[in-house]
Amino acid sequence: MRKIITIICLVALLAIGVRAAPLSPADVKTLLEHIREKRAAAPSMQADFQEQRKVHLLDEPINSSGKIWFQAPNKFRVERKGNAPSITVSDGQQLWIYYPNFKSAEHYSLARRSPLDAAISAITTALNLENVEHTFHIAGEKAERGYDLELTPRNPSMKRIFQKLLLHMSDDLFAERTDMLQPNGDQIVTTYQNPNHAAIPASQFEFTPPPGTEVSTPLGK
Repeated sequence: MRKIITIICLVALLAIGVRAAPLSPADVKTLLEHIREKRAAAPSMQADFQEQRKVHLLDEPINSSGKIWFQAPNKFRVERKGNAPSITVSDGQQLWIYYPNFKSAEHYSLARRSPLDAAISAITTALNLENVEHTFHIAGEKAERGYDLELTPRNPSMKRIFQKLLLHMSDDLFAERTDMLQPNGDQIVTTYQNPNHAAIPASQFEFTPPPGTEVSTPLGK
């Protein structure tokens, strides 16, 4: 589950920004409406990312980089580079994590009321900000540049996944930096670069294990 949460964090719209003027509840509601209008006009996103994970049991943070693709409401692909590369693909029904160095893959079936479903549901809700008021307590501030939103989960199952989601958005209401604080004290901070909102081919969210891949199903079939 820890690996899943790390991957999901890459597509979550969270962040810490410069604190400034707090937004009233009415201001937050208006901002969410504007964000939804942006998402409706540009439902696709792809970008390079830089990630830093601070693990409470380690002295030094873990750094990684790669590229992500997201298609509303719940399709995504994450390609992580470095010494431990991986490819994570979800079409909204199935989730695959492929480790090319080991020629192995993990396969998860979604929509089965598992902890994984709760995590993905929480993050994709934050991505789309569709009915997000029913899922999170929300506070907002106008930063020096852009906006900051602080989301804390209402649902107990989501609280077991993370304590707080922090979202920084640019003036044009797209993610620039994301931050997740987990119950065990771990923190994952992601910065997005070179964003592109062009349409993404459906094949980008499909995955077939290469011949010779050992496939496991950690949560059962």
